[in-house]
Formats: sequence, C-alpha cells, structure tokens
Amino acid sequence: MDSERLRTELEGCYVTIPTPFRDEPGLPVNEPALRTHVRFLIDAGLSGDYATFLAAGAAGDFSTMTFDERVEVASIVVDEVGGRAPVAMGAQTTSTYELRRLAQVAKRIGVQYIQVSCPYYFSHTEGDFEEFVRAAAEAEPDIGIIVYNTFWTSSNLSFAMAERLAGIPSVVGLKWATPRTDAMEFEDMTSHFSDRFTIIDNNLFFAFSAMPALGARAFEVHNCNFWPEWGIRLVDQISAANYAEVARTLVEEAMPFYKLWVDIEQNYTSGDGYLDKLCMELVGLPSSRCRPPTRDVRDLYRTRTLAMLRAIGAPRVAVADAGAGAK
Repeated sequence: MDSERLRTELEGCYVTIPTPFRDEPGLPVNEPALRTHVRFLIDAGLSGDYATFLAAGAAGDFSTMTFDERVEVASIVVDEVGGRAPVAMGAQTTSTYELRRLAQVAKRIGVQYIQVSCPYYFSHTEGDFEEFVRAAAEAEPDIGIIVYNTFWTSSNLSFAMAERLAGIPSVVGLKWATPRTDAMEFEDMTSHFSDRFTIIDNNLFFAFSAMPALGARAFEVHNCNFWPEWGIRLVDQISAANYAEVARTLVEEAMPFYKLWVDIEQNYTSGDGYLDKLCMELVGLPSSRCRPPTRDVRDLYRTRTLAMLRAIGAPRVAVADAGAGAK
C-alpha cells in the first residue's frame, strides 16, 4: 500500500454523492440519474485535482439500502468517474463481519477508500472500535480507510484513540468533527495529526483549518452537488492561502444552505442529502426524494430553497413552479 499517495489523492473537496431513486414503489436506485449527476460534476471540472467522491455515504442514503444496493451505487460511481477522480465508499455498519465484506468488495470494484465510523446503537468502547477498524484493514490491506468521527451517533473519538489508529498504515484519512468546548478539541486533533492523516474538515472551519498551523487538506462540502464550481474555487483559494476569501464564501454562499438544512431538520424531517437533492432539482439535474423514514421535502421547501439558491448566486437555477408550497 502506498499510504502517502492515498493521503495526497484525498486532498481537496470531499463530495458526498446523493443517491437518486426512481419514483415508484420501493424507490429503487435510479442508475441513469446517478450517472448523469456524476458526469455533471466531472464535466464541470471536479477532477482528481479537486475532489474525492463519496458513494453510498449518509447523503447517499446508505442506512436505507441493502448491502447489494450499496455495492451497486459505488460501482456505478466508479464506472462513471472512469479513473478521473478517487472514489470512497461509505462502509458504516454495526457489524464487523459486514465491514470486512464491504472492504473486500470495495477494493474489487475499484474504490480507493472506505469511510468507517464507530458502530452505532450500542455505546462501544474504544477497544471495540480499534478492533473494528483493524478488521477492515486486515480484510483488505490495500484499501485506504477514512475514519469518520460521528460523535452524534456513537462514541466520540479521543486523542488517545487517534494515536492508536495512527499505528494502522491503511488509515489515511480522518474526517473530523467534534463537539465544541473551551478545550479546542478540533484544533488539538487537527494540528497534531495533520502530518499523519489527511484531515477532512467536517466542521465547516475551512478558512481556519486550512491554515498551516492546523493543516487540514480536505473539506466536506455539499454545495458541490449543485454548484461544482464553488468547490473548485474553494480549493484554488485555499491553495493561494486566501483565507479571507474562503471565509467570505463560507458566510455568504455556504451558510445560507446549512441554515436552511438545520431548519428542515429541526422542524420537519431528519436525515441527510434531502436539501442537496432539492437544490440539484432546481438547477436542472435529475433527482428524487430520500427514502423514508426521511420525509419528502420537495414541495414544502421548494420556494424557500429556490430563494436561497438565487440569494447565494448559484448558477443554472431553474424557474420553480410558482404554485409550490413554502414554509
């Protein structure tokens, strides 16, 4: 395994691809729509110089899909990308045996990375999690592992746990989010481990985390799904050390999206990817609802989402149905 190469190729935008479904009973995966979306991102310039694509992650509805559907979605993304950018596959699961299978099949279909979180539902110990990650590494030693700190669903990753994971060569990425206290946990972990892992900032601290003192080199972005040029510009501004411009774009062009996302989650439905999908629809891309239990947000939030897209200057915004409901 070339761990250094995998760390370098992970740098840039970490783009979580929503999974489109056909509007029929059971909401089966819509392969043509998924291929159209991936081509849109690639054609807009999100090549390996700028992005890694995450297939069948949380925004991709992994929690509502079967094992075979997760593999199908990742295979479609790998095929459509055609080697022009790296691909990661969501490998969150509550089962060590399933994790091993996911690692093995991911390598077989051409995925470069798997994204792994501490198993949810039970409050697992750090020893449990270390054994879990090591099982994936042993099952497929040549695939890169991205450890995702999903502290809101499971145990929070400690500094000591990160030190132990650093001893596993195939753990190349740390997708880092943390609760905020005066102990500066985000800064502590990022500054200490950025030489060992490619840190993926999942806290939207891009203007700060990208600075040399912290050293994050990858950035979880949802705006790219409907505005890929936004992610390209973000990476270029970070490369130029133009942190003031990065901060401006976050406040003026990303924050309205995330504020609307939080509003929907607090007042209507929870999940991931539902706002990405509505934004995609409003810029003319094929899209769909998320699978239940996440409820369909499209009619209720279409007008507000359209207003948000226009306010942030997103290109390709389609004319929405004037009769759609608003909230």
